[in-house]
Amino acid sequence: MTDNAQEQLQRLQMLDQAVQQLVAQKQQFQSQLFELESALKEIATTPAAYKIIGSIMVASDKDSMKKELEQKKEIVELRIKTVEKQESQMQEKLKQLQEEVVKKLKK
Repeated sequence: MTDNAQEQLQRLQMLDQAVQQLVAQKQQFQSQLFELESALKEIATTPAAYKIIGSIMVASDKDSMKKELEQKKEIVELRIKTVEKQESQMQEKLKQLQEEVVKKLKK
């Protein structure tokens, strides 16, 4: 195997690891999104809202809490879209690099 092919193989492995990290990050954001959506559903059906601050639970304004949750949800959705875009770009680079490595190994 030539040095160039070996170098490309290492780049391929690094890109693959980066894609895996993005997938894990996306899953984490999706989990946060699920929690936020659940909290928004719950807050819509309850007469009072409470917030945990440190180790205590205090009553909170329902409308301001709903607004805060919606803002957090928007931010998480934006982060998911950004990560998906990065993942897509890296997948494309990964595919191109795989094709190059396969061609060089066949020679």
